[in-house]
Amino acid sequence: MSATQILILIAAYFGVLILISYFTGKEDSNDAFFKANKSAPWYLVAFGMIGASLSGVTFISVPGAVETKQFGYLQVVFGYFFGYLAIAYVLLPIYYKLNLTSIYTYLRDRFGNTSYKTGSIAFLISRIVGASFRLFLVAKVLQLLVFDQYGIPFSITVIITVLLIWLYTFKGGIKTIIFTDTLQTLFMLVSVIVTIFFLANALNLHSVSDIYNNVKSNALSKVFFFDDINDAQYFIKSFLSGMFITITMTGLDQDMMQKNLTCRNIKEAQKNMISFSIVLIFVNILFLVLGLLLTQYAIQNNITARKDDLFPTIAMLPEIGFATSAFFILGLIAAAYSSADSALTSLTTSFCIDIIELDKKPEANRKRIRKQAHAFISGLLVVVIIIFDALFKDVSVIWELFKAAGYTYGPLLGLFAFGIFTKTQLKDKYVWLIALIAPVISYFINEYSVDLLNGYQIGFEILIINGLLTFLGLILIRREQH
Repeated sequence: MSATQILILIAAYFGVLILISYFTGKEDSNDAFFKANKSAPWYLVAFGMIGASLSGVTFISVPGAVETKQFGYLQVVFGYFFGYLAIAYVLLPIYYKLNLTSIYTYLRDRFGNTSYKTGSIAFLISRIVGASFRLFLVAKVLQLLVFDQYGIPFSITVIITVLLIWLYTFKGGIKTIIFTDTLQTLFMLVSVIVTIFFLANALNLHSVSDIYNNVKSNALSKVFFFDDINDAQYFIKSFLSGMFITITMTGLDQDMMQKNLTCRNIKEAQKNMISFSIVLIFVNILFLVLGLLLTQYAIQNNITARKDDLFPTIAMLPEIGFATSAFFILGLIAAAYSSADSALTSLTTSFCIDIIELDKKPEANRKRIRKQAHAFISGLLVVVIIIFDALFKDVSVIWELFKAAGYTYGPLLGLFAFGIFTKTQLKDKYVWLIALIAPVISYFINEYSVDLLNGYQIGFEILIINGLLTFLGLILIRREQH
């Protein structure tokens, strides 16, 4: 595909999203923007959450990591499933019982205002970093495939990327996103399946049975790693990390929970969560199969691209064909924007509800303030992505994303766990200090784990360590019971 053809495809795609926004954003109210009037069908929420949870990072990085990580990522995915069970039957009942718009309001009711603000700020940092990582990856791919051909600098690519998201979310918010995410998830899955069947045909695999046997017999399809506890991919470490990543990055994350809170009632929200968690396992298997076939195709055709460059490079080869390349572009932007649009909306929600306390502002000004906050968050994402471009040049982004999440979500994990599993009150004014110290200690433990722990390499479980340190720190500032 030429750069011009890709631009036309992207323009047509966003034309569809803006059309959806036009119809779903007619009710330009804060209640529709934040909660979709609590009327979203659970099955649409569940299907759309697949795209939102995977993102462009998964779309690019999971297939690209198969060559070095094999199918070990599936151990993390199995942990996800049990994390979703905890969300469905522990966290969702709390959120629905309290009728929350922002889930961090729970911390205010449980501990006090400092805990509330600490949790909100931890989320804002976490989601800004996460959303920026995701958009950074996609903007880099679009830069390579399109904008470099026109001499457009990366900073302008980023501005255009974020501006498009702002354009179709600024009125309808979460109500619009529920419908656009459904469409984008569909595009993403079709893209992966089309690419798998093209690669299979190129590798002389002419049926699903052939693909299955090829995957089964290949050493790269190894899923479980039990041999070396010091290995970052050791099963127990990966499984527990996956479970806690889900609990924090979904269950304690305003972005993902905001969608669940648009369901009509707790039963529908739980149906959404369970069905979504089952489908997600099979979707991730598809991505890993795709990664294996991409690696085989690269070896067979002497293609040197690796990691995050592997999928984009192969997808845009002339011999791949126009249809497969077009589906790759659609899948990539669908995966990226289904995650980024909801992140922008949830960041706006948390900023409005938790930080500037929109409900305390004069009612006549609330819609204007919400729109200003939406624009401000959009601009902030642009700045952070440009900073990432200066910092990260040769990395597999999904591993950097989870590493960052371990430091930023850890305090949230510790705070919510302490609130749910104890009845103890805290000296609220010191909570922010614990939330600051725990990630710092976690960082040094991670940096020196090989020397301190006899060769033990810390992987995603840095999140668990951080959460545990936060929990222990909160014990130190507990209020004496009388």
